[in-house]
Amino acid sequence: MQLKSCWIYTIGVSSILLLISGIVLVLSNVFPLLTQSLVEKEVVLKNGTEAFEAWKDPPAPIYMQFYFFNLTNPLEVLDGERPAVLEIGPYTYREYRPMEQVDFQDNGTKVAAVNTKTYVFQRNMSRGPESELIRTVNIPAMTVMEQFKDQPLMANLISSYMRSTDEGLFSTHTVGELLWGYEDALLKALKTLKPDLDDVFGLFYKNNASNDGQYVFFTGQQNYKDFARVDTWNGDRTLSWWTSDECNMINGTNGASFHPVIAKNETLYMFSSDLCRSLYALYEEDVTVKGVPAYRFSPPSEVFANHTVNPANAGFCVPIGNCLGSGVLNVSPCKQGAPIVMSSPHFYQADEKYVQDVFGMRPQKEQHQTIIDIHPLTGIILQAAKRLQVNVFIEKIPSFSETGNVRAVTLPVVYLNESALIDDASAAKLHKVIVQQNVVVNIPFMFIGLGIILGGVFMFLMCRQKVPESSAAERQPLLSS
Repeated sequence: MQLKSCWIYTIGVSSILLLISGIVLVLSNVFPLLTQSLVEKEVVLKNGTEAFEAWKDPPAPIYMQFYFFNLTNPLEVLDGERPAVLEIGPYTYREYRPMEQVDFQDNGTKVAAVNTKTYVFQRNMSRGPESELIRTVNIPAMTVMEQFKDQPLMANLISSYMRSTDEGLFSTHTVGELLWGYEDALLKALKTLKPDLDDVFGLFYKNNASNDGQYVFFTGQQNYKDFARVDTWNGDRTLSWWTSDECNMINGTNGASFHPVIAKNETLYMFSSDLCRSLYALYEEDVTVKGVPAYRFSPPSEVFANHTVNPANAGFCVPIGNCLGSGVLNVSPCKQGAPIVMSSPHFYQADEKYVQDVFGMRPQKEQHQTIIDIHPLTGIILQAAKRLQVNVFIEKIPSFSETGNVRAVTLPVVYLNESALIDDASAAKLHKVIVQQNVVVNIPFMFIGLGIILGGVFMFLMCRQKVPESSAAERQPLLSS
C-alpha cells in the first residue's frame, strides 16, 4: 500500500516539475534562441558551407523576361496625338550568374568577386523568336538630338543627314538588335567627328557574358547580419545588400540565396546599377511559396516618389531643379546622356499623368511589383522578381524637324521581369528544417502538456485511492459484538 502511494506522489511531483520546467523554458525563450544561433552559424560565406555554395552558384534558375511596347501610331504621334502602344512578350532568357575570381580578404571577414552574367534565349518560354520586329523610339537619334539641340551648326548638319537617310524619331528593329546591339547609321556618321564614340547601340549592349566590376562582400563571420552585404563596388562604398538572384535580381548583385534571420520590422537594402542607386524594401505581408511560409518585402512607393515626398530623390532632378513626378527617375547621367527614365512596369505607383499620357498602360500590382519572399528563420530567398521599365523622354525640338509636333511624353520602350524561384530540392530540404524547428521550439509546450496529463493522472489516482477507504468505513457496523 505504501509503495502504491509512493508511485502516486512521484507522478504528482513529476507533473509539477514538468509544468514548472515548461513554463520557465517558454518564458526564457531558450529553444527558439538556440535554433536561431545554429542557423546564424551556418549563414556565413566560408568554403564548405551550404550558404557559400548557393551564393557562389545559385541553384535556383533565374530568368529574365522582356516585354516590349510596340508603337502603333507613329505618324499620329508626330502630329501631336497621344502615343498608343501594344505590349509584346515575353522574350525569355535563362540567366547564369556565378561568382568568379572569388578572393577572401581580411582574415575571412570579406570576400571579393565579380559576377559574370550570361543570357541564353529560351524559345519555348517566349512569345516568338528574337527576330521579331518592334517599332519604338529611335533612342540613339533622340539622344543625339537632345545633346546637340543648343548647337545650331551641329544640329543643322545632323538634321540634314537624318533627312538624307530617312532616319526619324521612330525606328524598327528586331528584339535581338534592341537588346544586344546593332550598328547605328547616325552614330557611325558621328564617329568620324568623335572617334571614341561607340557606333553600336543596344539596351543591354555589352551586358551579355560580362560583369559590371568587382564587389567586396562581408562574409558574416563577425556579424551574421552582415552576411553577403556589399561593402564596396568597384572600390566605392555602397549601401548595397542583395537579396534574390535578382532576388539579387537587381543588376549589380549576385543571386545570393540566403540572408540573415529576418524580422518583419527590418529594411532590406539592395543595389541597382540600372537605377544608379541603392533601393530598399519593407515588409508587406505573409505569403507561402511551395508550401513554405515567408515574409514578402517590396519597395514602397517612396522609392520612386517625387523629391517633395522623398527628399532623397532630389539628386535625380537633372539638371538641378528639373524634377519629374512621382513614380519615375531620370537616370540619363548614368546612361551617357541618353534621355532614359526608369519606372515600374506600366508606371505602377507613378503619378496618374504618366499612365494617361500613353494609351495602353494598365498598371497592376500582381504583375508589376518588385517582390522578395524570404523564409524568416533561415533567411533563404524563396522567390523574387525585379520589375523595371525603361522609358525615353521625347519632346519637340525646334532645331530638328524630325521631332514634328510630338508632345512631351515619357514613352515606354520595354520592361523587364528578372525572377527566381526556389527549386524543388531546396524546398524539400527547407520543409525538413521547418519540421525540425517546430519540434525543437515546441519542446517546452510538450513538457507543459505532459505535466498536465500527469497532473490529471495524479488527481485520478488520489481520488480512486480515497474512495475504497470511505466505502469500507460505511460498511462497518455501528456496534461491534
